[in-house]
Amino acid sequence: MSIQKWSDRQKLDLKLPAMPWFVRQFINYKLPDLSPSSLLEYVRDYESFFGWLRAEGISQASSNAEITLLDLETLHMDSITGYRLHLTSRAESANSRITVSRKLSALRSLFHYLSQIAEDENFYPLLKRNVMAKVEIKRVHKPKDTAAKLKGKILEEDELLEFVGYILEGYGKDVEDNKQAYYAFQLNRERDACIASLILNSGLRVSEVVNLNVDDLDPNNKLLYVFRKGNNDETFKTPVYFREQAKDELMAYLTLRQTRYSTPKKEKALFVAKPNGSNEGKRMTKRAIQEMIIKYAKRFGKPYLTVHKLRHSFATDYYLQNDIYKTKEQLGHASTETTEVYAHLTDKTMSEAIERRQDS
Repeated sequence: MSIQKWSDRQKLDLKLPAMPWFVRQFINYKLPDLSPSSLLEYVRDYESFFGWLRAEGISQASSNAEITLLDLETLHMDSITGYRLHLTSRAESANSRITVSRKLSALRSLFHYLSQIAEDENFYPLLKRNVMAKVEIKRVHKPKDTAAKLKGKILEEDELLEFVGYILEGYGKDVEDNKQAYYAFQLNRERDACIASLILNSGLRVSEVVNLNVDDLDPNNKLLYVFRKGNNDETFKTPVYFREQAKDELMAYLTLRQTRYSTPKKEKALFVAKPNGSNEGKRMTKRAIQEMIIKYAKRFGKPYLTVHKLRHSFATDYYLQNDIYKTKEQLGHASTETTEVYAHLTDKTMSEAIERRQDS
């Protein structure tokens, strides 16, 4: 089990006792099919919904664990509309349309299970009436819209190599008057360039990068063995290829991983950091990698660039040279529908494609 999945499973186990019995039953039913990370999000969504029911006086339960099936069975559509408004109009933290859609989908899954799958001792559905079956959840983000939002916010063509080169050299020149920043640059530049290069030459997710161990790397065959998101087989790591361009950065980093970060032999993580006050290297966190990329991106003149947009950058570049099915496999998408975003290319790329077609 990956580090992230193990952590989320621990959090899930801590939260479940505070849920009604039928939610715990639903989570156990879903456990073989969904990752602990997905189920943890479900439970958080139920916490929010049940808390709102109690705050509004729709349920008289004194805690979320005491919410009853009757509370859910007798909900009016007005209540669901009210909850949707609550999610979208809270002044302190209004949710995006995508988040609202996800939260309502989580409720629909629970209500569907209770009304269509789960049974009582007399073989009747646990929930006799399913108000969520009336709720239409529209598809929020279409691939074309996502592509439009990415325009100008990812690396294109030569910028992929330039960004890695900037981490290795350019950033140091920009911060050489700042002793603390320059010291951190000298300490971490090979590691940071390696991480950026690996994502830009393989399309790995940041969670997949964090979970990599040294033993997962096969540099001779340009392969990594990765716990893919959505793959619930805890024993299987998917082989993922990376481009030759990432090999130099990987080998340079590996030569100093143990000595520079005082990494103990027991530490299996590929990418390590030595936290302040610590005497030895430990696995880098997801947050540390995200903040690291943002730091370089701002100085590079791409303030919108994030670690996930590095993945988008690779995917766009890769798609130009391959078909949608190869791109889907390389990125680890569950369906080509997700990969369609890379089919909606820039006007320049589309116009060039038309010209190539005419010449052929």
